Amino acid sequence: MQGQSQQQAYDRGITIFSPDGRLYQVEYAREAVKRGTASIGVRTEGGVVLAVDKRPRSTLMEESSVEKIHKADDHIGIASAGHVADARQLIDFAREQSQVNRLRYGEPVGVETLTKEITDHIQQYTQVGGARPFGVALLIGGIEDGEPRLYETDPSGTPYEWKAIAVGADRGELQEYLEDNYEETADLDGGLELALSALASVNDGDLTPEGVGLATVDVESEQFLELTNDETQEYLAEFDLLDDGTESEPEEE
Repeated sequence: MQGQSQQQAYDRGITIFSPDGRLYQVEYAREAVKRGTASIGVRTEGGVVLAVDKRPRSTLMEESSVEKIHKADDHIGIASAGHVADARQLIDFAREQSQVNRLRYGEPVGVETLTKEITDHIQQYTQVGGARPFGVALLIGGIEDGEPRLYETDPSGTPYEWKAIAVGADRGELQEYLEDNYEETADLDGGLELALSALASVNDGDLTPEGVGLATVDVESEQFLELTNDETQEYLAEFDLLDDGTESEPEEE
């Protein structure tokens, strides 16, 4: 009983390390990320691909209200997994920092610089009493000095750079798929195929354009572009991942 009461004390205090050096609230925040639907980032020679699972929970839900891909600046896109409300707060912070950099220095913010500003902000919420950590992980992709860059943020405030990364539900399976199929020399279309195929691998092999979000940041244009449902459907059909929708409809009475 005494051991349980001690652990509960460490659970409640975000600023208190447990005897084995753990911050339980940060670990719980990571569990919140795992409960969110999956997001995938792929870095290719042609740019960065962001793909998300955004299937609505109900047929009555407006598709446009499911926000998992965001534009932070003209050359940077962000995908999230975890608590959407927490993600929105960090997206607003990222956009503000991007604009501050443009006004102060007269140039676009670097992807690495913006990522570290975001993770510094996240880290403050692991060190100050009276606040909880952000229960979300972000994938930040963009072009910096003509090179594609892809970063992940962790609820602890640690940034990681990746060639390909999955966060959210089924992360283990998705990451294994990415590791087995990633190619260094792939172009942007190859990155799209890899990201979509990874999502399909944990969704019974078929995807719908309404249930998938896609965005790219192209090296040549250095512009963030979110794909429409029609464009997404074309890619799904091209890669033979489109749900054929052959389920029988109920008979009319």
